[in-house]
Amino acid sequence: MGIDEKIKRINELYHKSQAEGLTDDEKKEQQLLRQEYIANVRANLRGQLNNINIQEKDGSITNLGEKYGKKGTS
Repeated sequence: MGIDEKIKRINELYHKSQAEGLTDDEKKEQQLLRQEYIANVRANLRGQLNNINIQEKDGSITNLGEKYGKKGTS
């Protein structure tokens, strides 16, 4: 299931929860999908931050990924 399908399903479950409530299985599915989505957002943000270079006052270039260590997805 791609990220777009996961977002669509998260939204479907949210609207159903507001309208009529969710079964226990649907609540578990919603929680799992939300956790996967958050992990994906964090991984994307970490990837972006690891590729940022900043120029110091002395003119040197510092790569944030190298300075703070490239970490895997968490």
